[in-house]
Amino acid sequence: MSSIKKVVLAYSGGLDTSAIVPWLKENYNCEVVAFVADVGQGAEELEGVEAKAIASGASECHIVDLKDELVADYIYPTLKTGAIYEGTYLLGTSMARPIIAKAQVEVARKVGADALSHGCTGKGNDQVRFESCFAALAPDLKVIAPWREWDLSSRESLLDYLAERNIPCAASATKIYSRDANAWHISHEGGELEDPWCQPSDQVWTWTNSPEQAPNESQFVQLSVKNGEVVAVNGEQMSPFQVLTTLNEIAAPHGIGRVDIVENRLVGMKSRGCYETPGGTVIMAALQAIDELVLDKTSRKWKDTLANEFSHLVYDGRWFTPLKDSILAAAEAFSTLATGEVVLKLYKGQVTAVQKQSQNSLYSEDFATFGEDDVYDQSHAEGFIRLFSLSSRISAMNNK
Repeated sequence: MSSIKKVVLAYSGGLDTSAIVPWLKENYNCEVVAFVADVGQGAEELEGVEAKAIASGASECHIVDLKDELVADYIYPTLKTGAIYEGTYLLGTSMARPIIAKAQVEVARKVGADALSHGCTGKGNDQVRFESCFAALAPDLKVIAPWREWDLSSRESLLDYLAERNIPCAASATKIYSRDANAWHISHEGGELEDPWCQPSDQVWTWTNSPEQAPNESQFVQLSVKNGEVVAVNGEQMSPFQVLTTLNEIAAPHGIGRVDIVENRLVGMKSRGCYETPGGTVIMAALQAIDELVLDKTSRKWKDTLANEFSHLVYDGRWFTPLKDSILAAAEAFSTLATGEVVLKLYKGQVTAVQKQSQNSLYSEDFATFGEDDVYDQSHAEGFIRLFSLSSRISAMNNK
């Protein structure tokens, strides 16, 4: 007989978690408390979610607003590192998982639960992300992953399972794509995307215009950056969440932020995902523009290393680790220089920094000019080159 008395389930209101509620009650003879994280996925996804949870058999439902904290305490710090997974993916799903896991643990403590549950499949990254966070924050709580235990193997079997128990669910057997949305992005998997040779159809994209549909006129937006954080849009001071939502509204019509990538999952397989990150793409472009001005060559090289390491850390779900603290501390040191203004041009799916300035800029027109100057003696370059290439010279002499 199960020793589990109360489980807190990360609940979305979709097909999987609707089936998990009764399955937990039947197989563990326990009370199920639903936990819903509001990470900016939109009012449509949250509408009626509490009633759905109760109708599925949950004893109660806790909806926790995490939008501001997600952007300020997870997305903005990640941006300071410059992290981009495998050169393309802006880590939208990955960045949201630690804050959701943390809030789920807090609800579990509040209601006196002795177990946690999620609807992640045994093939995906999210099971690792959630359970790694659970291990760091609540190692005493048992974790139940129904997809690794039950014999329900398809959407049809889940729908039949719910129908047998007269549990309402709006899902159908014809769902094409698997999607995940938050304030930062929306991801798309499944359907024709499972064939890398198949171009995404128009029905894949739900947030941004295609470049062909985008306005024929470009739009300019000015971002104010202070210590590595965007603090104002077009001169208006805003919170991190307000910055993101404002830029999403501005950039999406221009087709900004579409990505189609075949990525390496943590569990060993490759998967194809299409991502839409309109506002985030604009923010990243602005921060990169400031870095161009304020970081010297070796600092930029080191930050590239930090960015790559942090992208894997976030993707792999290792947020609550000493390594995260270490990398963020290094990124924070660089961010003390990252203050300035950037003007970006948005046009037909492209975002380009066309104007940039910083009080900490290392760029000097006096030195860089192709015109006449009196600050740089070009003859000095000869000695530099001879020393810089000395090892190559010695090697060539030895070969002779």
